[in-house]
Amino acid sequence: MRNRFDRELDLLNSELIEMGNLIESSIKAAISALKEQNVELAKRIVENDSEIDDMEREIEKRCLKLLLQQQPVARDLRFISSALKMITDMERIGDQAADISEITIRLAGKPYIKELIHIPEMAEVAIKMVKYSIDSFVRKDIELIKKVILLDDQVDELFDIIKNELIHIVREDINSKEQVIDLLMIAKYLERIGDHAQNIAEWVYYAITGEHYVY
Repeated sequence: MRNRFDRELDLLNSELIEMGNLIESSIKAAISALKEQNVELAKRIVENDSEIDDMEREIEKRCLKLLLQQQPVARDLRFISSALKMITDMERIGDQAADISEITIRLAGKPYIKELIHIPEMAEVAIKMVKYSIDSFVRKDIELIKKVILLDDQVDELFDIIKNELIHIVREDINSKEQVIDLLMIAKYLERIGDHAQNIAEWVYYAITGEHYVY
């Protein structure tokens, strides 16, 4: 009985890693589509969001099956309950990659009001946070968790820089307001991705230690 339970846990572990890799790829592709104004790529990201949703449902089913059919010990219970929390944040990250892509589609054919410098930079940090949070889970590495928490400050700082730049642009040219709002929304989605990555890291910390992360 325990061997079968362990095999199910291993499958759960693999599925979480697969979902993590998928959301990381989605964010990278969303930012590439934005920079290159690649509408076809943006459309694929929006369409593929349903795959992330399906993975969330499958992992949730596996977690509930493990909880209902077995009698998990405390360590297993922490792992399964953390997995349920993590997939919610992962699914939201997938949604935000799709949201960025929808804006890319809306901006198709329009020249950007400014060169995209800080948004890709912000995306790079957010992607790193997602990668580190998933890697911390795979490796059971608390030091990586700490890196994720620290990187969130960089994401917040870049959001403030982008917001201030866009405010300056719209003050100079009121006709730019629609694109200013779109670019500000993209920055906000990236900020949220950073927040979700931090949540994942904190749940990994709980799965490993049995304690909630203390700042």
